[in-house]
Amino acid sequence: MLLACSGPERRSSVPPPPPAMANDVLMRAIGLVGTPYRYGGNTPAGGFDCSGLIGFVFQDAAGMALPRTTRQLAEMDRPSVARQQLQPGDLVFFGQRNRVNHAGIYVGEGRFVHAPSTGGTVRLDALDGHYWRDTYLQARRVLR
Repeated sequence: MLLACSGPERRSSVPPPPPAMANDVLMRAIGLVGTPYRYGGNTPAGGFDCSGLIGFVFQDAAGMALPRTTRQLAEMDRPSVARQQLQPGDLVFFGQRNRVNHAGIYVGEGRFVHAPSTGGTVRLDALDGHYWRDTYLQARRVLR
């Protein structure tokens, strides 16, 4: 399920994440690039699915316990962020027909880290890539 994004006024007033905390999250996430995908995985040794990667990174780098599923992450009571105002450390969500089915961590310069699919590995991708551009749904700022 996708929650409706709040109006532009609210989104434009969302304070940026703390720079040091965002940097810690980014360094940890980027350091996991190449880790194998595993459905239900949430550790570097066992592999990651998309929400497991997010949960591990935020717990390890920022001491934040986040919900386990992509749907729960998308429904968190955190501010929505307009795509044009994404900041490093924001969570980005993807899906079809307004149903979230994938998530990643925005790293800046139009790119995000995620664990995409069976047989793959954690990787960096561009938000404006054909598939990601077409399935982008929303973003949330979880770092405060």
